[in-house]
Amino acid sequence: MTQGLSDIEEKITDSSAWESVKNFLSLHIDFSKEISISILDMLIVVTAIVITTFILKALLRVITKNLPEADKGKFNVVYGYFRWLIYIIILLITLHSVGVNVTAVFAASAALLIGVGLALQTLFQDIISGVFILIDQSVHVGDIIELEGKVGRVEEIKLRTTRAVTIDNKVLVIPNHLYLTNSLYNWTQNGTLTRESVDVGVAYGSDVQLVKKLLLQTASTHPDVISEPEPIVLFRDFGDSALNFRLVFTLNDSFKASFPKSDIRFEIDRLFRENNITIPFPQRDVHIIEKK
Repeated sequence: MTQGLSDIEEKITDSSAWESVKNFLSLHIDFSKEISISILDMLIVVTAIVITTFILKALLRVITKNLPEADKGKFNVVYGYFRWLIYIIILLITLHSVGVNVTAVFAASAALLIGVGLALQTLFQDIISGVFILIDQSVHVGDIIELEGKVGRVEEIKLRTTRAVTIDNKVLVIPNHLYLTNSLYNWTQNGTLTRESVDVGVAYGSDVQLVKKLLLQTASTHPDVISEPEPIVLFRDFGDSALNFRLVFTLNDSFKASFPKSDIRFEIDRLFRENNITIPFPQRDVHIIEKK
């Protein structure tokens, strides 16, 4: 009999303790007339934030696994900004899921968020593009790139901009969102060797075999021209005023291609003069009709 009474008393005590816990978890904290949250809701929110933290850390390890150490630091900065944005989104979604009225919060912040979003639209485009550049490794420091007709050697890749230096030592600051909206030419993506060319026209009646020989001579004797693959000469077309040729050769540093190409043009002019090969200028026949 005594044992039975003890069991009943323990059950009553456990029931009372559970009721106390339930009552505690049901306590509400009123932030305003529209927003009220219980202790249980707060525990659910904390649990959601903790789970989100583990997921974000796992994603960060996966994304930055193959990134160079220098790029990992840049990506961590972006991760820090977007992490807090995701936390806010998860917080609002969780509060809404547990029955908290967050409509007032959305309504109060909607106009502000729209204004801020419009003001920072280009900034976010640049940052997102910078993240893509870091992840897919489409551009590296030292690459020679051409964008919107501008050519430069990449010196630094930041989250918002890419810094390049042009052939005349001018700094070219490129907003990263231009990589998504324009065609980017990476001259050194496949290596430092690039094929360059010089076009020239000669007068009709010229010895085309001699022209070919002289053009190959100008390329093969230049110290910056690579011997393999060998320079070639293309007979491009019969033009209106000239026979058009193209001299194609390979350079090891395309960033400074304008200098050897200029030297080759000087040499072509010299050799053509010595061999009596004329570079014609455009000619037009003008017929004047007199009205009587």
